[in-house]
Amino acid sequence: MMRGPPPENHTVQPLCVGCLTPTTVSAMKPILSTVLATLSFALISSITISGKLVADTPLAPSQQSPAETQSGARILNLDNLVAWCIVPFDAKKRSPQERAKMLQELGIRSCAYDWRAEHVPTFEEEIRQYQAHGIEMFAFWGEHPHAFELFEKYNLHPQIWQMPPNPPGATDEAKVAAAVETLTPLAKKTQAMNCPLGLYNHGNWGGEPKNLVAVCEALRNKGFKHVGIVYNFHHGHSHITDWQESFTLMKPYLLCLNINGMNASGDPKILYVGQGEHETEMLRVVIESGYSGRIGILNHLAEVDAREALLNNIRGTELIQNKLSTKQ
Repeated sequence: MMRGPPPENHTVQPLCVGCLTPTTVSAMKPILSTVLATLSFALISSITISGKLVADTPLAPSQQSPAETQSGARILNLDNLVAWCIVPFDAKKRSPQERAKMLQELGIRSCAYDWRAEHVPTFEEEIRQYQAHGIEMFAFWGEHPHAFELFEKYNLHPQIWQMPPNPPGATDEAKVAAAVETLTPLAKKTQAMNCPLGLYNHGNWGGEPKNLVAVCEALRNKGFKHVGIVYNFHHGHSHITDWQESFTLMKPYLLCLNINGMNASGDPKILYVGQGEHETEMLRVVIESGYSGRIGILNHLAEVDAREALLNNIRGTELIQNKLSTKQ
């Protein structure tokens, strides 16, 4: 009897299905039962690891099923994207109406609003134009009394994005305590406004993932449960190599993740999504973690048309979404 696979020059005769009769099938039943039982035992034995079935063993990130990856990649859908850094950073210097119209035409329904002193007089017009064009003011940069009055007037509750300080201190514990003291007034104010407060990484001590988490936890322990983290790829090149660990640490507190093309050198700092070396794998970590929050895309280049930058980033997210949804 031949054992193992047939030699390459051996011809295997195909089964003639049309030749099977009820008598033949009945005669084959005992043989088929034996074969199936043997195969079942072999299959179960081959997928058992340390006494546990693989089905009962949590999947490592790289082992997530294509269906699960595809479902998670929906965070890159257009309706989950937030436009960021498109107000001061826009070669066209659009008015509130022009900006709202641009977002509407691109299919982006949310904006995180950054500003300079020159934009303060048009805060209210920005809100009105967003409402007229169906755009959500998802987040607001920093704090300004006039803006906060307008949020109350229009019953808006955007996230408030604020950089943690880089306080003096001999130890991390002392620095966390100093940062909490500095941020407490804003935490009280945003809590009363029912606006989430996002600690925004921008380099230095206050932008390190472990320090963001420590400050966030300390504020929550003081009763400010609305405090979370807003993490930016473009300020996180030093954490490309430990992204899995850093993201896992921050994920329970994450309010928004702003993405960017990522080269290990950090050059250029601002790069369209899909044009870097590492953002695809970084986003794989995010998607396979089960993160379901918002994703920000940015311009951040004053000499570039904000529409052009957003469009390139939309195309990049679609490219990565397709890669992660189809790659086995």
